[in-house]
Amino acid sequence: MVFKVSKVPTTPYDGQKPGTSGLRKKVKVFVQPHYLQNFVQSTFNALTPEKVRGATLVVSGDGRYFSKDAIQIIIKMAAANGVRRIWVGQNGLLSTPAVSAVIRERIGVDGSKATGAFILTASHNPGGPHEDFGIKYNMENGGPAPEAITDKIFENTKTITEYLIAEDLPNVDISAIGVTSFGGPEAQFDVEVFDSASDYVKLMKSIFDFELIRQLLSSPKFTFCYDALHGVAGAYAHRIFVEELGAKESSLLNCVPKEDFGGGHPDPNLTYAKELVARMGLGKSNSGVEPPEFGAAADGDADRNMILGKRFFVTPSDSVAIIAANAVDAIPYFSSGLKGVARSMPTSAALDVVAKNLELKFFEVPTGWKFFGNLMDAGLCSVCGEESFGTGSDHIREKDGIWAVLAWLSILAYKNKENLDGDKLVTVEDIVRQHWATYGRHYYTRYDYENVDAGAAKDLMAYLVKLQSSLGDVNTIVNEAHSDVSNVVNADEFEYKDPVDGSVSKHQGIRFLFEDGSRLVFRLSGTGSEGATIRLYIEQYEKDPSKTGRDSQEALAPLVEVALKLSKMQEFTGRSAPTVIT
Repeated sequence: MVFKVSKVPTTPYDGQKPGTSGLRKKVKVFVQPHYLQNFVQSTFNALTPEKVRGATLVVSGDGRYFSKDAIQIIIKMAAANGVRRIWVGQNGLLSTPAVSAVIRERIGVDGSKATGAFILTASHNPGGPHEDFGIKYNMENGGPAPEAITDKIFENTKTITEYLIAEDLPNVDISAIGVTSFGGPEAQFDVEVFDSASDYVKLMKSIFDFELIRQLLSSPKFTFCYDALHGVAGAYAHRIFVEELGAKESSLLNCVPKEDFGGGHPDPNLTYAKELVARMGLGKSNSGVEPPEFGAAADGDADRNMILGKRFFVTPSDSVAIIAANAVDAIPYFSSGLKGVARSMPTSAALDVVAKNLELKFFEVPTGWKFFGNLMDAGLCSVCGEESFGTGSDHIREKDGIWAVLAWLSILAYKNKENLDGDKLVTVEDIVRQHWATYGRHYYTRYDYENVDAGAAKDLMAYLVKLQSSLGDVNTIVNEAHSDVSNVVNADEFEYKDPVDGSVSKHQGIRFLFEDGSRLVFRLSGTGSEGATIRLYIEQYEKDPSKTGRDSQEALAPLVEVALKLSKMQEFTGRSAPTVIT
């Protein structure tokens, strides 16, 4: 059939401003007439013509509620805007890291390469008819659109008067692999549905020594558990862990992707990954069953990860530092050395210490994966991470949850390769404690106050900025709250000048730096769909090996008390406790 292009009149909506993670709202917002269409057309209009007309684009996501409808709408709009072909993961499923890999690595049957992607995800936020939906655009390097593009998208959403759509184009069956072709007013338009996992699995096999990991997983002394929290990671878990690496089917938890994530919150932390936490022996009740040696979880779109040992939690800040410290020995992809390492500003300084000891280039960037992408594109960074359970490397331009799990399995396999027949395996806890003995320990916790009144959150941040102008006043409050906490020697709002493109990012978080190397950081997060989230980060460095084994919350209790007094958290927010502690 030959489709026709329709110009549909529309009027702008307020607030269609994409953040670093795209546009996220409740489903009820996205299903309003023309809402999604306005954003998609505004994106097409923000791109240069050659990135649209005749281009190949990817459209897929984490499978959350409204995704299948959104995919059909975007296909019809792409056809009307002159896109040559659309690639869709089977059933509309592609993890965010897999989308990045597909853009960078995949070659179509006709030799085509993708130059961008619409990713349909609200990441670690809940899904379902009354929950969250999201959309973001990734560029030809596989990474999120830079601010120059997202700013144009936002400006376009404020002035849009019409969008283009091929309304008579029939819906494409995205459950069946194959190519569907249509005739257009100017050229043929193809929709190719392809296997969601193949390209990503091929990339992982080129990075890691799968045979060495397989030997570890085949040891009767090593037990393993992976929880996809009913997110899109389930589309990869069986292929990688069971088929390729020989893990038992019973080691997979919640690995069937569901539109509502099984009614759960697909955020891989100690609060929301309850089933895995209990299985790993970290729950409040003891089941009497011996926990597995290694456990891991993913979020909705599989870009985040949580790493657990038997009755042992690995902080994301420690995780990236340990991966960097062991990467050259344990992961073939890095055998010739690391180009550099980077972390987001709120992440603990554990990675800094590794970088200093190994004489690696080191970068501290604002929160947002695009900042890492710039460094990677310039050849300055190999491994990076953020405290919000995001870890990755320069193999793609997104954080990558399954990559992080394979990195940890590689380290465990390397440490145990001469020991698989021995009495006891080197464990996750052994590796972490050895790391602390070598580099010191950064006690670290994060308090999240979710869905706080946006006005109250801004008032709290403004109060802290004003307070920073007098360190004398700050230290009076610190000493009154807890006399044995050291003095604040510097306080600022983090500002970053990108060493690659020279762009400056201001107001990236409020920092209080203490004489003993401790830190308090306050930041507003843009990852929720309504209200505001205040994140409070608390960190204390301990290099005395005899003092690195304390309980984290106990070690940090004085600093927590100082942070709450300093910020007047309860006074501003009305909250006597955080929503989540990690």
